[in-house]
Amino acid sequence: MSHLSAASGGASGDPAQLPPDRSHSNESLEPKPATAQLPTVAIESSVPPRGADPLVELCGISKTLGDRKILDRVDFAIYPNEAIAIIGPSGTGKSTILRVISGLLEPDEGEVRLLGEPRLGLLGDSHEPEGIDIKLVFQQAALFDSLTVGENIGFSLLEAGKLSLDRIQSLVDRALERVGLPPIADRYPAELSGGMKKRVSFARAIIENPAPDGHLVPEVLLYDEPTAGLDPIASTIVEDLMRELSRKVDFCSTYVVVTHQDSTIRRTADRVVFLYDGKIRWQGSVHDIDATDDPYVRQFFSSAIEGPIQTISA
Repeated sequence: MSHLSAASGGASGDPAQLPPDRSHSNESLEPKPATAQLPTVAIESSVPPRGADPLVELCGISKTLGDRKILDRVDFAIYPNEAIAIIGPSGTGKSTILRVISGLLEPDEGEVRLLGEPRLGLLGDSHEPEGIDIKLVFQQAALFDSLTVGENIGFSLLEAGKLSLDRIQSLVDRALERVGLPPIADRYPAELSGGMKKRVSFARAIIENPAPDGHLVPEVLLYDEPTAGLDPIASTIVEDLMRELSRKVDFCSTYVVVTHQDSTIRRTADRVVFLYDGKIRWQGSVHDIDATDDPYVRQFFSSAIEGPIQTISA
């Protein structure tokens, strides 16, 4: 079954407690410095590997909210090891696509396929393993205020109840290390800076979730505006972290990011998909952005008022 990485607000109940790690209580809360510089541009090819089968497919997906059609017969596929940016003006269905992929929102028409098999219902409706982990990282960290960092990161594993507390603690510590944080599993969200909360939300998304036979299932990470509201330096740190995780953590090599930010598009994506008025209007590699004559892309990246994208007058 696919699992989501984020939940909002506080917790109504207390899950099993993780053994606190008090031995590092005086350690600095600042993240460790990066040990390697990541490339500032994405790879050139936007073509999926030859012969690769998609991890996720959206086939003719439509969704209407109220009297407005948000998605209009969208066809979209995510292949292994792809880094995809979904871009476009506000309110054109980008975040809705993420919620359909993650199983939080059911389409009115069309089919979602995971590893070639149709998904039945929404997230958690089926008790059968789906063979793929899909984790959504919301724009806000969305941590449980009443739970420790460790309990937040290991929440889905604690709820599943299939692993020992010692094993979960080990996986939590590994996830913290991968996002460049010290062992702070016993701290609470209120004790963390905004940047550290963001990293904790990333750690929750990438924590290993071993299958019963011990192997790791393929994972697709969905980032919803991960750099929104951040200053340029903080944005660069998050962008580098996304790329670093995809390079260093094998089961986290596939992700989709929804963003408006130019630097995030160019530094984190290999393939770019432009969505407007519920339809995919253009897609190509990051390098194609500056070469294409597509009017939607040209208007979007030049911030022009005139063009096919309709603007609302102030």
